[in-house]
Amino acid sequence: MMPELDGIEVCRRARQTEGLENLCIILVASRDSEEDIVAGLDAVASDYIVKPWRRDELATRIGVGKRVVELQNQLANRVEKLEEALGRVNTLQGLLPICSYCKKIRDDGNYWKQMEGYIEDHTDVSFSHCICPDCYTTIVEPQLVELEAELPPKQGEDEA
Repeated sequence: MMPELDGIEVCRRARQTEGLENLCIILVASRDSEEDIVAGLDAVASDYIVKPWRRDELATRIGVGKRVVELQNQLANRVEKLEEALGRVNTLQGLLPICSYCKKIRDDGNYWKQMEGYIEDHTDVSFSHCICPDCYTTIVEPQLVELEAELPPKQGEDEA
């Protein structure tokens, strides 16, 4: 028996200590009644072993505890990444103030940005620019015709 605190109280205090919430705690106790084992596990012990303990059993239970802690850490990391991704999605799902003329978007800091810049800042998207066939026909071709008309004729060509 431990002098001032018993193992169950040590376990409770450890779980209330910041940074020890996910600690794997295996109670090794001389008390072997069902009530004692249930009380130990209710105190959020990870496992409970009755004395006298066997070396192989303790080593195996420690291995299980390590795997559980690793899985908890992996799960916590994934939850954190999902929360970050959800925050980015929520940013894009809200109303976006967009200029009717130039199509710039106002961000949370009240700055107006080109749509591409805003989306790149809030997602993992990168843009490459091109010209669609409709815009080529309606915008680019007339501009090319206009530019060609403004150019001086090439040498050797007859002026019309």
